[in-house]
Amino acid sequence: MAARPAARPPAPSVNLAETVELLHTHLTAALCHTVFQRVRIRERQRQWSLAALAQFWLTVLFTGPRSLTQALEEAGMTFPALGPAARSSPEAFFQRAERLRPQFFQALYEAFVARLLPDALPTYAAAVQGLRKRFAEVWVVDGSRLDAVAHRLKLTWDVRSPLLPGCLLVLYDLFRGVPRRLSFCADAARSELQHALEQLDHIPPQTLLLADRLYASVKLVAALTEGQVWLLCRRNRRLTLRHQRWLRRRQLKGGGALRERLVLVGSGQGTPPQLLRQIRYTTRRLTVDLLTSVLEPVRLPAEDALACYRLRWQVERLFFDLKEVLDLHHFYLASPQGVAQQVYAAASVYAAMRVAQAHIAQEHQLPPEELSPAKLFPRVARVSIVLVDAERVFAATQRANPRVRLTKPDWAELPPVQVPLEKLLVERRRGKRRKRRFCASRRRWKSFTHLSGARQFGLS
Repeated sequence: MAARPAARPPAPSVNLAETVELLHTHLTAALCHTVFQRVRIRERQRQWSLAALAQFWLTVLFTGPRSLTQALEEAGMTFPALGPAARSSPEAFFQRAERLRPQFFQALYEAFVARLLPDALPTYAAAVQGLRKRFAEVWVVDGSRLDAVAHRLKLTWDVRSPLLPGCLLVLYDLFRGVPRRLSFCADAARSELQHALEQLDHIPPQTLLLADRLYASVKLVAALTEGQVWLLCRRNRRLTLRHQRWLRRRQLKGGGALRERLVLVGSGQGTPPQLLRQIRYTTRRLTVDLLTSVLEPVRLPAEDALACYRLRWQVERLFFDLKEVLDLHHFYLASPQGVAQQVYAAASVYAAMRVAQAHIAQEHQLPPEELSPAKLFPRVARVSIVLVDAERVFAATQRANPRVRLTKPDWAELPPVQVPLEKLLVERRRGKRRKRRFCASRRRWKSFTHLSGARQFGLS
């Protein structure tokens, strides 16, 4: 008698209920109340409180309504940790959303990330994990302009140029995979370097900061050195370099050349020249020219510096996920206040999703980068809707049967909650990458703060 073939082991699956719980557990009405009391000047806690607004914007992100009026009419989802949903006219919501300062939502995002950090596993960027022993943190700084908005305000009807609602500056934690600091500015033309200089107080000492060539500034190096923060950036050709002494010159086995030397950077007109270490890696087809304020090669070897700088692209992926995955190219309110609320709500969901992504990867012994946020977020949104609806039905059943003791079902058994792991993995790109077509109108954009009468409407 022929032996039966061995049964195949069940395919690994992911329980997305735990992912949703991260957001529901750390973003609470008590946290919103504490933030509001700390930031408020003369504002009052109305029916559309900070918790109600946070709940509404999370609903908008998860459900993707065609308009805010539709979302208000449908009443959306109710997150238990944020309390009951606000019940008022659409006019009351729009009035509140237009008048509440963006600082409330920025402070709420920072408080939410602070509560989320104990659950964040430092498992991203495994190739340079050795740097965690030499630096307190490794962060990436970068900025990006937001996409154009539709011309809905009367003030913008005669504007033919693309209207940009603002820009973002992000301080991204390389190992935990979350933006530790996110700053929104309604002026899309604001200097990215100046924007970064204003955020230096939020960087802890002994942090290694990765940046592109835009941040290769003597003024930034001096400010970071004063705050005991190290910089690693690409060389800007406009900088003046004066050779001091060679540290190392050698040929690599792959055919490339690696050279290190100490240089004085800057002309000395505004800021005194800064002593930096130049790391230059060249091959026949590639040249990478880096500058760092870490002068000791033992603390930051050239090989680690090159490997670490290659991971700077992760912050570019962050901007892509915010705009494409979390739909930040579609703005529901054409005002800086409304855009800021949507931006910080999307960043909160992104931070929770990245923390959950690391937990899922650790459970299945995978690098977190193997999971796709573009595949994870739509399923998380669907599970959030299913779980909230299930909780509401269970609560209604309890009210209808006051004398019956009901046992809550295990929501993990619901079909959308369990997802096969293979459905969440990144698909490798096939063929050449498509390039975005250049449009001449992209050069003729305007910001809210460029419009005449912007101050009258509270847009600057």
